[in-house]
Amino acid sequence: MKHILALDQGTTSSRAIVFAEDGSMRAMAQQEFRQIFPHPGWVEHDPEDIWASQLQVARRALAQAGLKAADIAALGIANQRETTIVWERKSGKPVHNAIVWQDRRTAAACDSLKRRDRTEAVRSKTGLVLDPYFSATKLAWLLDSIPGLRLQAERGELAFGTVDSWLAWKLSGGALHVTDVSNASRTMLYNIHADAWDEGLLALFRIPRSLLPQVLPSSHLYGESAKRIFGAPIPIAGIAGDQQAALFGQACHAPGMAKNTYGTGCFMLLNTGAKAVPSAKGLLTTRCAQSGAKPRYALEGSVFVAGAVVQWLRDGLGIIRASNEVEALAASVVDAGGVYLVPAFAGLGAPHWDAYARGTMLGITRGTTRAHIARAALEAIAFQSAEVLQSMQQDAGIRLKELRVDGGAAINGMLMQFQADILGVPVVRPKVLETTALGAAYLAGLATGVWKDTAEIGRQWAVGRRFEPAMNRAEARARMAGWARALERAKHWIER
Repeated sequence: MKHILALDQGTTSSRAIVFAEDGSMRAMAQQEFRQIFPHPGWVEHDPEDIWASQLQVARRALAQAGLKAADIAALGIANQRETTIVWERKSGKPVHNAIVWQDRRTAAACDSLKRRDRTEAVRSKTGLVLDPYFSATKLAWLLDSIPGLRLQAERGELAFGTVDSWLAWKLSGGALHVTDVSNASRTMLYNIHADAWDEGLLALFRIPRSLLPQVLPSSHLYGESAKRIFGAPIPIAGIAGDQQAALFGQACHAPGMAKNTYGTGCFMLLNTGAKAVPSAKGLLTTRCAQSGAKPRYALEGSVFVAGAVVQWLRDGLGIIRASNEVEALAASVVDAGGVYLVPAFAGLGAPHWDAYARGTMLGITRGTTRAHIARAALEAIAFQSAEVLQSMQQDAGIRLKELRVDGGAAINGMLMQFQADILGVPVVRPKVLETTALGAAYLAGLATGVWKDTAEIGRQWAVGRRFEPAMNRAEARARMAGWARALERAKHWIER
Protein backbone atom coordinates (compact mmCIF):
# COMPACT_ATOMS: atom_id res chain seq x y z
CA MET A 1 0.00 0.00 0.00
CA LYS A 2 1.42 3.35 -1.07
CA HIS A 3 0.99 6.46 1.06
CA ILE A 4 0.87 10.22 0.45
CA LEU A 5 1.60 12.98 2.96
CA ALA A 6 -0.73 15.97 2.47
CA LEU A 7 -0.05 19.34 4.09
CA ASP A 8 -3.17 21.46 4.55
CA GLN A 9 -2.02 24.91 5.63
CA GLY A 10 -5.08 26.93 6.60
CA THR A 11 -5.85 30.38 7.94
CA THR A 12 -6.12 29.43 11.60
CA SER A 13 -4.38 26.06 11.76
CA SER A 14 -1.92 23.78 10.01
CA ARG A 15 -2.84 20.15 9.38
CA ALA A 16 -1.08 17.14 7.97
CA ILE A 17 -2.82 13.95 6.85
CA VAL A 18 -1.38 10.66 5.65
CA PHE A 19 -3.59 9.03 2.99
CA ALA A 20 -3.37 5.49 1.69
CA GLU A 21 -3.74 4.79 -2.02
CA ASP A 22 -7.38 3.72 -1.49
CA GLY A 23 -8.14 7.30 -0.38
CA SER A 24 -8.52 6.42 3.30
CA MET A 25 -6.94 8.45 6.09
CA ARG A 26 -4.18 6.76 8.05
CA ALA A 27 -3.31 9.61 10.44
CA MET A 28 -3.99 13.31 11.02
CA ALA A 29 -2.39 16.02 13.16
CA GLN A 30 -3.52 19.62 13.56
CA GLN A 31 -2.23 22.70 15.35
CA GLU A 32 -3.64 26.22 15.61
CA PHE A 33 -1.25 29.15 15.36
CA ARG A 34 -1.27 32.81 16.34
CA GLN A 35 -3.51 35.37 14.64
CA ILE A 36 -2.15 38.94 14.62
CA PHE A 37 -4.44 41.99 14.36
CA PRO A 38 -2.23 45.13 14.35
CA HIS A 39 -5.11 47.49 13.47
CA PRO A 40 -8.85 47.16 12.78
CA GLY A 41 -9.25 45.34 9.47
CA TRP A 42 -5.61 44.21 9.38
CA VAL A 43 -4.77 40.49 9.69
CA GLU A 44 -1.26 39.04 9.80
CA HIS A 45 0.56 35.76 10.46
CA ASP A 46 4.17 35.15 11.38
CA PRO A 47 5.57 33.07 8.46
CA GLU A 48 7.80 31.22 10.91
CA ASP A 49 4.70 30.23 12.92
CA ILE A 50 3.18 28.86 9.72
CA TRP A 51 6.30 26.84 8.95
CA ALA A 52 6.90 25.60 12.49
CA SER A 53 3.31 24.47 12.96
CA GLN A 54 3.18 22.79 9.55
CA LEU A 55 6.47 20.96 10.10
CA GLN A 56 5.43 19.79 13.55
CA VAL A 57 2.09 18.33 12.42
CA ALA A 58 3.72 16.67 9.40
CA ARG A 59 6.18 14.87 11.66
CA ARG A 60 3.41 13.95 14.10
CA ALA A 61 1.20 12.53 11.34
CA LEU A 62 4.04 10.33 10.06
CA ALA A 63 4.71 9.10 13.60
CA GLN A 64 1.02 8.36 14.23
CA ALA A 65 0.82 6.41 10.97
CA GLY A 66 3.91 4.43 11.95
CA LEU A 67 5.62 5.45 8.72
CA LYS A 68 8.99 6.90 7.79
CA ALA A 69 9.81 9.33 5.03
CA ALA A 70 11.03 6.46 2.86
CA ASP A 71 7.49 4.99 3.03
CA ILE A 72 5.91 8.10 1.51
CA ALA A 73 5.45 8.12 -2.26
CA ALA A 74 4.90 11.88 -2.50
CA LEU A 75 3.99 15.05 -0.64
CA GLY A 76 1.17 17.42 -1.63
CA ILE A 77 0.50 20.97 -0.43
CA ALA A 78 -2.84 22.76 -0.13
CA ASN A 79 -2.72 26.27 1.27
CA GLN A 80 -4.61 29.39 2.27
CA ARG A 81 -4.55 31.50 -0.88
CA GLU A 82 -3.68 35.16 -1.54
CA THR A 83 -1.79 35.48 1.77
CA THR A 84 1.39 37.34 0.90
CA ILE A 85 4.93 36.60 2.13
CA VAL A 86 8.24 38.19 1.16
CA TRP A 87 11.58 36.78 2.33
CA GLU A 88 15.29 37.27 1.73
CA ARG A 89 16.67 34.81 -0.79
CA LYS A 90 20.06 34.57 0.93
CA SER A 91 18.95 34.09 4.54
CA GLY A 92 15.42 32.77 4.00
CA LYS A 93 14.24 35.26 6.63
CA PRO A 94 10.81 36.90 6.16
CA VAL A 95 11.00 40.69 5.88
CA HIS A 96 7.58 41.20 7.53
CA ASN A 97 4.63 39.25 8.83
CA ALA A 98 2.50 37.58 6.17
CA ILE A 99 -0.41 39.77 5.12
CA VAL A 100 -3.43 37.45 5.25
CA TRP A 101 -6.12 37.20 2.57
CA GLN A 102 -8.67 38.69 5.00
CA ASP A 103 -6.63 41.87 5.44
CA ARG A 104 -8.26 45.10 4.23
CA ARG A 105 -5.41 47.62 4.55
CA THR A 106 -5.17 48.16 0.80
CA ALA A 107 -8.82 49.12 0.28
CA ALA A 108 -7.87 52.72 -0.54
CA ALA A 109 -5.29 51.55 -3.10
CA CYS A 110 -7.97 49.46 -4.80
CA ASP A 111 -10.33 52.44 -4.81
CA SER A 112 -7.65 54.54 -6.48
CA LEU A 113 -7.23 51.96 -9.25
CA LYS A 114 -10.99 51.85 -9.76
CA ARG A 115 -11.09 55.63 -10.15
CA ARG A 116 -8.37 55.27 -12.78
CA ASP A 117 -10.63 52.85 -14.69
CA ARG A 118 -8.36 49.84 -14.23
CA THR A 119 -11.15 47.45 -13.15
CA GLU A 120 -11.84 45.93 -16.56
CA ALA A 121 -8.16 45.71 -17.51
CA VAL A 122 -7.51 43.65 -14.39
CA ARG A 123 -10.65 41.53 -14.68
CA SER A 124 -10.13 40.66 -18.35
CA LYS A 125 -6.67 39.25 -17.66
CA THR A 126 -7.08 37.73 -14.21
CA GLY A 127 -10.80 37.00 -13.82
CA LEU A 128 -10.64 38.87 -10.49
CA VAL A 129 -12.20 42.02 -9.10
CA LEU A 130 -10.14 44.90 -7.75
CA ASP A 131 -10.21 44.11 -4.05
CA PRO A 132 -7.72 43.97 -1.14
CA TYR A 133 -8.41 40.21 -0.96
CA PHE A 134 -5.79 39.42 -3.60
CA SER A 135 -2.00 39.45 -3.35
CA ALA A 136 -0.94 42.26 -5.71
CA THR A 137 -1.87 45.27 -3.57
CA LYS A 138 -0.58 43.51 -0.44
CA LEU A 139 2.79 42.96 -2.11
CA ALA A 140 2.88 46.56 -3.33
CA TRP A 141 2.09 47.76 0.20
CA LEU A 142 5.05 45.81 1.59
CA LEU A 143 7.43 47.22 -1.03
CA ASP A 144 6.24 50.77 -0.42
CA SER A 145 5.94 50.65 3.40
CA ILE A 146 9.16 49.00 4.53
CA PRO A 147 12.21 51.27 4.05
CA GLY A 148 14.69 49.90 1.52
CA LEU A 149 12.54 46.93 0.53
CA ARG A 150 11.75 48.08 -3.00
CA LEU A 151 15.46 48.60 -3.69
CA GLN A 152 16.21 45.09 -2.39
CA ALA A 153 13.49 43.71 -4.64
CA GLU A 154 14.84 45.51 -7.69
CA ARG A 155 18.30 44.04 -6.94
CA GLY A 156 16.80 40.53 -6.99
CA GLU A 157 17.51 39.89 -3.30
CA LEU A 158 13.93 39.05 -2.30
CA ALA A 159 11.39 36.34 -3.06
CA PHE A 160 7.61 36.67 -3.01
CA GLY A 161 5.20 33.85 -2.61
CA THR A 162 1.84 32.76 -1.38
CA VAL A 163 1.95 30.19 1.41
CA ASP A 164 2.54 27.26 -0.96
CA SER A 165 5.72 28.92 -2.25
CA TRP A 166 6.92 29.60 1.30
CA LEU A 167 6.38 25.97 2.32
CA ALA A 168 8.04 24.60 -0.83
CA TRP A 169 11.04 26.88 -0.18
CA LYS A 170 11.33 25.76 3.44
CA LEU A 171 10.74 22.06 2.70
CA SER A 172 13.40 22.07 -0.02
CA GLY A 173 15.95 23.98 2.01
CA GLY A 174 15.68 26.97 -0.32
CA ALA A 175 16.06 24.97 -3.55
CA LEU A 176 12.51 25.60 -4.83
CA HIS A 177 10.84 28.92 -5.56
CA VAL A 178 7.67 27.66 -7.24
CA THR A 179 3.90 27.94 -7.27
CA ASP A 180 1.11 26.30 -9.24
CA VAL A 181 -1.42 27.81 -11.63
CA SER A 182 -4.27 27.83 -9.11
CA ASN A 183 -2.31 29.93 -6.60
CA ALA A 184 -0.79 32.16 -9.30
CA SER A 185 -4.28 32.93 -10.56
CA ARG A 186 -5.13 34.49 -7.17
CA THR A 187 -2.29 37.02 -7.09
CA MET A 188 -3.85 39.50 -9.56
CA LEU A 189 -0.53 39.40 -11.41
CA TYR A 190 -1.13 36.27 -13.53
CA ASN A 191 -2.87 36.21 -16.90
CA ILE A 192 -5.12 33.15 -16.69
CA HIS A 193 -5.63 33.06 -20.47
CA ALA A 194 -2.00 33.50 -21.52
CA ASP A 195 -0.70 31.26 -18.70
CA ALA A 196 2.01 33.72 -17.67
CA TRP A 197 2.89 36.53 -15.31
CA ASP A 198 1.55 39.62 -17.02
CA GLU A 199 3.96 42.47 -17.77
CA GLY A 200 1.17 45.04 -17.84
CA LEU A 201 -0.09 44.01 -14.40
CA LEU A 202 3.44 43.99 -12.99
CA ALA A 203 3.84 47.56 -14.25
CA LEU A 204 0.43 48.60 -12.89
CA PHE A 205 1.27 47.36 -9.38
CA ARG A 206 5.00 48.23 -9.66
CA ILE A 207 6.15 44.67 -8.91
CA PRO A 208 9.70 43.64 -10.01
CA ARG A 209 9.51 40.37 -11.94
CA SER A 210 12.54 38.98 -10.07
CA LEU A 211 10.34 38.54 -6.98
CA LEU A 212 8.06 36.00 -8.61
CA PRO A 213 8.11 32.19 -8.37
CA GLN A 214 8.09 29.81 -11.32
CA VAL A 215 4.55 28.73 -12.23
CA LEU A 216 3.98 25.01 -12.90
CA PRO A 217 0.99 22.62 -13.17
CA SER A 218 -0.65 21.60 -9.89
CA SER A 219 0.24 17.93 -10.40
CA HIS A 220 3.96 18.03 -11.15
CA LEU A 221 7.23 16.70 -9.76
CA TYR A 222 8.59 20.01 -8.42
CA GLY A 223 11.54 18.58 -6.52
CA GLU A 224 11.99 16.97 -3.13
CA SER A 225 12.22 17.86 0.53
CA ALA A 226 15.66 18.32 2.03
CA LYS A 227 16.87 15.16 3.78
CA ARG A 228 17.11 16.86 7.17
CA ILE A 229 13.37 17.75 7.20
CA PHE A 230 11.97 14.22 7.52
CA GLY A 231 15.10 12.06 7.61
CA ALA A 232 14.91 11.17 3.93
CA PRO A 233 13.84 13.10 0.83
CA ILE A 234 10.15 13.04 -0.15
CA PRO A 235 9.05 14.04 -3.68
CA ILE A 236 7.03 17.29 -3.65
CA ALA A 237 4.55 16.55 -6.41
CA GLY A 238 1.29 18.40 -5.78
CA ILE A 239 0.45 22.04 -5.03
CA ALA A 240 -2.93 23.77 -5.17
CA GLY A 241 -4.77 26.57 -3.44
CA ASP A 242 -7.01 25.11 -0.79
CA GLN A 243 -10.29 25.68 -2.63
CA GLN A 244 -9.09 24.29 -5.94
CA ALA A 245 -7.62 21.34 -4.03
CA ALA A 246 -11.01 20.74 -2.40
CA LEU A 247 -12.76 20.84 -5.79
CA PHE A 248 -10.30 18.20 -7.00
CA GLY A 249 -10.68 16.14 -3.82
CA GLN A 250 -14.47 16.22 -4.21
CA ALA A 251 -13.98 14.62 -7.65
CA CYS A 252 -15.71 17.58 -9.33
CA HIS A 253 -13.73 16.90 -12.49
CA ALA A 254 -16.56 17.50 -14.98
CA PRO A 255 -18.03 20.87 -16.03
CA GLY A 256 -21.19 21.72 -14.08
CA MET A 257 -20.07 20.10 -10.81
CA ALA A 258 -19.72 22.32 -7.73
CA LYS A 259 -18.54 22.20 -4.15
CA ASN A 260 -18.69 24.50 -1.13
CA THR A 261 -16.01 24.44 1.55
CA TYR A 262 -16.99 25.63 5.02
CA GLY A 263 -13.76 26.72 6.64
CA THR A 264 -12.67 30.06 8.09
CA GLY A 265 -14.45 31.49 5.07
CA CYS A 266 -16.86 29.84 2.65
CA PHE A 267 -15.72 29.12 -0.88
CA MET A 268 -17.95 27.78 -3.62
CA LEU A 269 -16.44 26.64 -6.92
CA LEU A 270 -18.21 25.54 -10.08
CA ASN A 271 -16.15 23.66 -12.67
CA THR A 272 -16.64 25.31 -16.09
CA GLY A 273 -14.18 23.07 -17.93
CA ALA A 274 -12.10 24.54 -20.73
CA LYS A 275 -14.22 27.71 -20.82
CA ALA A 276 -13.30 30.74 -18.71
CA VAL A 277 -16.79 32.07 -17.94
CA PRO A 278 -16.82 35.82 -17.22
CA SER A 279 -19.08 36.86 -14.35
CA ALA A 280 -21.69 39.59 -14.45
CA LYS A 281 -22.65 38.90 -10.84
CA GLY A 282 -19.50 39.71 -8.90
CA LEU A 283 -17.99 36.23 -8.97
CA LEU A 284 -14.42 35.32 -9.85
CA THR A 285 -13.16 33.44 -12.88
CA THR A 286 -10.24 31.36 -11.70
CA ARG A 287 -8.02 28.45 -12.65
CA CYS A 288 -8.73 24.95 -11.44
CA ALA A 289 -5.97 22.70 -10.17
CA GLN A 290 -4.23 21.45 -13.31
CA SER A 291 -3.55 17.73 -13.56
CA GLY A 292 -3.05 17.50 -17.31
CA ALA A 293 -1.74 19.59 -20.17
CA LYS A 294 -4.89 21.66 -20.72
CA PRO A 295 -6.07 24.55 -18.53
CA ARG A 296 -9.37 24.18 -16.66
CA TYR A 297 -11.43 26.99 -15.19
CA ALA A 298 -14.00 27.59 -12.46
CA LEU A 299 -16.39 30.24 -11.25
CA GLU A 300 -15.85 31.05 -7.59
CA GLY A 301 -17.72 32.89 -4.89
CA SER A 302 -15.74 33.84 -1.79
CA VAL A 303 -17.39 34.47 1.58
CA PHE A 304 -14.84 35.97 3.97
CA VAL A 305 -16.34 34.87 7.29
CA ALA A 306 -17.99 31.47 7.79
CA GLY A 307 -16.46 29.17 10.42
CA ALA A 308 -14.70 32.25 11.80
CA VAL A 309 -18.06 33.48 13.10
CA VAL A 310 -18.18 30.42 15.36
CA GLN A 311 -14.69 31.25 16.61
CA TRP A 312 -15.98 34.75 17.35
CA LEU A 313 -18.87 33.32 19.38
CA ARG A 314 -16.26 31.35 21.33
CA ASP A 315 -13.40 33.83 21.69
CA GLY A 316 -15.09 37.21 21.26
CA LEU A 317 -18.44 36.78 22.98
CA GLY A 318 -17.68 33.75 25.15
CA ILE A 319 -21.14 32.23 24.63
CA ILE A 320 -19.63 28.82 23.86
CA ARG A 321 -16.51 27.24 25.33
CA ALA A 322 -15.64 25.09 22.31
CA SER A 323 -16.61 25.38 18.64
CA ASN A 324 -18.29 21.98 18.62
CA GLU A 325 -20.87 23.23 21.17
CA VAL A 326 -22.50 25.58 18.68
CA GLU A 327 -24.76 23.03 16.96
CA ALA A 328 -26.45 21.85 20.15
CA LEU A 329 -26.89 25.43 21.37
CA ALA A 330 -28.35 26.59 18.05
CA ALA A 331 -30.63 23.55 17.85
CA SER A 332 -32.07 24.30 21.31
CA VAL A 333 -34.34 26.92 19.69
CA VAL A 334 -36.69 26.36 16.74
CA ASP A 335 -35.43 29.41 14.85
CA ALA A 336 -33.29 32.52 15.31
CA GLY A 337 -36.20 34.48 16.78
CA GLY A 338 -36.03 37.09 14.02
CA VAL A 339 -32.33 37.76 14.62
CA TYR A 340 -30.03 38.25 11.63
CA LEU A 341 -26.26 38.37 12.11
CA VAL A 342 -24.17 39.72 9.22
CA PRO A 343 -20.56 38.66 9.96
CA ALA A 344 -18.90 41.30 7.76
CA PHE A 345 -15.96 41.51 10.16
CA ALA A 346 -13.53 41.96 7.25
CA GLY A 347 -15.92 43.44 4.71
CA LEU A 348 -18.06 41.50 2.26
CA GLY A 349 -16.82 39.20 -0.50
CA ALA A 350 -18.84 37.86 -3.43
CA PRO A 351 -21.13 39.03 -4.82
CA HIS A 352 -20.95 42.42 -3.02
CA TRP A 353 -17.21 43.20 -2.72
CA ASP A 354 -17.64 45.88 -0.08
CA ALA A 355 -14.39 46.44 1.82
CA TYR A 356 -16.14 49.02 4.01
CA ALA A 357 -18.95 46.80 5.33
CA ARG A 358 -18.76 45.69 8.96
CA GLY A 359 -20.52 43.18 11.20
CA THR A 360 -24.14 43.82 12.15
CA MET A 361 -26.76 42.09 14.33
CA LEU A 362 -30.41 43.04 13.89
CA GLY A 363 -33.79 41.95 15.23
CA ILE A 364 -32.68 41.68 18.85
CA THR A 365 -35.43 41.81 21.51
CA ARG A 366 -35.56 41.22 25.26
CA GLY A 367 -36.37 37.62 24.41
CA THR A 368 -33.14 37.10 22.42
CA THR A 369 -30.85 34.52 24.00
CA ARG A 370 -27.37 33.27 23.25
CA ALA A 371 -29.03 30.32 21.51
CA HIS A 372 -30.77 32.67 19.06
CA ILE A 373 -27.46 34.42 18.38
CA ALA A 374 -25.74 31.07 17.80
CA ARG A 375 -28.46 30.00 15.39
CA ALA A 376 -28.33 33.34 13.56
CA ALA A 377 -24.56 32.91 13.20
CA LEU A 378 -24.95 29.49 11.56
CA GLU A 379 -27.78 30.71 9.35
CA ALA A 380 -25.57 33.59 8.18
CA ILE A 381 -23.13 31.07 6.76
CA ALA A 382 -25.92 29.45 4.74
CA PHE A 383 -27.41 32.77 3.60
CA GLN A 384 -24.06 33.97 2.26
CA SER A 385 -23.51 30.69 0.40
CA ALA A 386 -27.02 30.82 -1.08
CA GLU A 387 -26.31 34.29 -2.50
CA VAL A 388 -23.19 32.97 -4.17
CA LEU A 389 -24.95 29.95 -5.66
CA GLN A 390 -27.75 32.09 -7.08
CA SER A 391 -25.19 34.32 -8.78
CA MET A 392 -23.23 31.32 -10.02
CA GLN A 393 -26.24 29.69 -11.65
CA GLN A 394 -27.14 32.94 -13.41
CA ASP A 395 -23.59 33.47 -14.71
CA ALA A 396 -23.13 29.90 -15.93
CA GLY A 397 -26.69 29.47 -17.22
CA ILE A 398 -27.19 26.18 -15.38
CA ARG A 399 -29.09 24.89 -12.37
CA LEU A 400 -27.14 22.65 -10.04
CA LYS A 401 -28.53 19.23 -9.23
CA GLU A 402 -26.59 18.98 -5.96
CA LEU A 403 -23.94 20.79 -3.95
CA ARG A 404 -21.01 18.80 -2.57
CA VAL A 405 -19.77 20.14 0.76
CA ASP A 406 -16.68 19.81 2.91
CA GLY A 407 -14.64 21.67 5.50
CA GLY A 408 -14.78 21.77 9.27
CA ALA A 409 -18.26 23.30 9.58
CA ALA A 410 -19.75 20.75 7.17
CA ILE A 411 -19.87 18.29 10.07
CA ASN A 412 -22.64 20.49 11.53
CA GLY A 413 -25.83 18.69 10.54
CA MET A 414 -28.12 21.58 11.47
CA LEU A 415 -26.16 23.96 9.24
CA MET A 416 -26.13 21.51 6.32
CA GLN A 417 -29.90 20.93 6.58
CA PHE A 418 -30.58 24.67 6.70
CA GLN A 419 -28.26 25.11 3.70
CA ALA A 420 -30.26 22.56 1.70
CA ASP A 421 -33.53 24.23 2.81
CA ILE A 422 -32.43 27.68 1.71
CA LEU A 423 -30.85 26.51 -1.56
CA GLY A 424 -33.63 24.15 -2.57
CA VAL A 425 -31.13 21.54 -3.79
CA PRO A 426 -29.63 18.50 -2.03
CA VAL A 427 -26.46 19.06 -0.06
CA VAL A 428 -24.14 16.05 -0.21
CA ARG A 429 -21.43 15.43 2.37
CA PRO A 430 -18.78 12.85 1.44
CA LYS A 431 -17.47 10.11 3.70
CA VAL A 432 -14.05 11.75 3.71
CA LEU A 433 -14.55 15.36 4.81
CA GLU A 434 -10.88 16.29 4.51
CA THR A 435 -11.21 16.92 0.81
CA THR A 436 -8.74 19.83 0.70
CA ALA A 437 -5.91 17.65 1.93
CA LEU A 438 -7.21 14.74 -0.14
CA GLY A 439 -7.10 16.91 -3.28
CA ALA A 440 -3.46 17.78 -2.59
CA ALA A 441 -2.74 14.09 -2.07
CA TYR A 442 -4.46 13.11 -5.32
CA LEU A 443 -2.48 15.74 -7.27
CA ALA A 444 0.79 14.49 -5.78
CA GLY A 445 -0.14 10.86 -6.37
CA LEU A 446 -1.07 11.45 -10.00
CA ALA A 447 2.36 12.95 -10.65
CA THR A 448 4.12 9.96 -9.09
CA GLY A 449 1.99 7.10 -10.43
CA VAL A 450 0.05 6.25 -7.26
CA TRP A 451 -3.18 6.87 -9.20
CA LYS A 452 -3.54 6.42 -12.95
CA ASP A 453 -6.06 9.15 -13.81
CA THR A 454 -8.97 11.24 -12.53
CA ALA A 455 -11.44 8.48 -13.37
CA GLU A 456 -9.73 6.21 -10.82
CA ILE A 457 -9.89 9.04 -8.27
CA GLY A 458 -13.57 9.65 -9.01
CA ARG A 459 -14.42 6.05 -8.18
CA GLN A 460 -13.05 6.55 -4.65
CA TRP A 461 -15.47 9.38 -3.84
CA ALA A 462 -18.39 8.19 -1.68
CA VAL A 463 -21.46 9.81 -0.10
CA GLY A 464 -21.42 10.15 3.67
CA ARG A 465 -24.82 11.84 4.13
CA ARG A 466 -27.33 13.52 1.85
CA PHE A 467 -29.45 16.45 3.09
CA GLU A 468 -32.69 16.95 1.15
CA PRO A 469 -34.52 20.32 1.15
CA ALA A 470 -37.47 20.34 3.58
CA MET A 471 -38.45 24.04 3.74
CA ASN A 472 -41.17 25.30 1.39
CA ARG A 473 -39.85 27.74 -1.21
CA ALA A 474 -42.03 30.66 -0.07
CA GLU A 475 -40.54 30.51 3.42
CA ALA A 476 -37.02 30.19 1.99
CA ARG A 477 -37.60 33.31 -0.14
CA ALA A 478 -38.91 35.21 2.88
CA ARG A 479 -35.85 34.25 4.92
CA MET A 480 -33.53 35.37 2.12
CA ALA A 481 -35.44 38.67 1.87
CA GLY A 482 -34.86 39.24 5.59
CA TRP A 483 -31.16 38.53 5.09
CA ALA A 484 -31.03 41.05 2.22
CA ARG A 485 -32.55 43.75 4.48
CA ALA A 486 -29.98 43.05 7.19
CA LEU A 487 -27.18 43.07 4.64
CA GLU A 488 -28.05 46.59 3.50
CA ARG A 489 -27.52 47.86 7.06
CA ALA A 490 -24.00 46.41 7.14
CA LYS A 491 -22.81 47.82 3.82
CA HIS A 492 -20.53 50.90 3.56
CA TRP A 493 -20.35 51.26 7.33
CA ILE A 494 -16.76 52.55 7.44
CA GLU A 495 -16.31 55.96 5.88
CA ARG A 496 -13.78 56.04 3.04
